[in-house]
Amino acid sequence: MKIHALPLAGVFLVETAPFKDSRGEFCRLYCRRELAAVGVDTSIAQVNRSLTRSRGAVRGMHFQHAPMAEIKIVHCVRGRVFDVAIDLREGSPTFLQWRAEELSSEAGTAMVIPEGCAHGFQVLEPNSELLYLHTAPYSPEHEGGVRCTDPRVGIDWPLPPRDLSRRDQSLPMLAADFQGLPGYFAKQSPRR
Repeated sequence: MKIHALPLAGVFLVETAPFKDSRGEFCRLYCRRELAAVGVDTSIAQVNRSLTRSRGAVRGMHFQHAPMAEIKIVHCVRGRVFDVAIDLREGSPTFLQWRAEELSSEAGTAMVIPEGCAHGFQVLEPNSELLYLHTAPYSPEHEGGVRCTDPRVGIDWPLPPRDLSRRDQSLPMLAADFQGLPGYFAKQSPRR
């Protein structure tokens, strides 16, 4: 695994190095020791999978509030997606900035999204499938989100967003006086 810091504080791109032979291939998707070496200390509490059928569909932008805040490690295991993180952390040097990476099964990359960042993605190939590793279990009473078309964030989606769930359509826009998710940034010291 190779782990690269991205311009959004605490967000990383993980490159896997698949071993290939006549039988197929094998690769490591998670290594606690290697992530800890770049300041990401994780213990996986839950693993989820999503399959999104239509090109242009957007899922997100989601996060969980403390005390159920979570780090997400997102792998694309089939297809191709535009994967996005928004920094919502109070005091962060990249507050309200967003970062996107194209993840694909072919490239074998993953994104590490820290606590206090909202996450979502847009499908670039039909039937794209993601595998998520979470450091906290899903907690409905702690879930939050931001509308994917919030002009204050200004995500430059490669395709017009479509096929949003009712929940995602009803997510709030950030208030003009939004100052961040209190306390998140102080919990971590992301390396750059």
